Amino acid sequence: MTPSPDVIGYVAAFFTTFSFAPQALLTLRSRDTRTLSLGMYSMFVTGVSLWLVYGVMQDDWIIVLANALTLLLALPILGMKIYNRVWGNERLWQ
Repeated sequence: MTPSPDVIGYVAAFFTTFSFAPQALLTLRSRDTRTLSLGMYSMFVTGVSLWLVYGVMQDDWIIVLANALTLLLALPILGMKIYNRVWGNERLWQ
């Protein structure tokens, strides 16, 4: 019995999205973003946003769901990183 492509997609979406969750929750709790790359997080959020748009355009709800959840975890971290960089105690060229 071969699993359907949708089942494989949902399992893949679960693992890729929720593998990101522990680090996201730790960062949100500690508010420490010094070791996070602003460039990487900016590119990551942009890529996830584009995947979300792509999923909507393709009417592919596996892609939409996975990227919407990932974006909900990544956007606050990016915002916190920018806040800490501009108004916090992070050095600008760290």
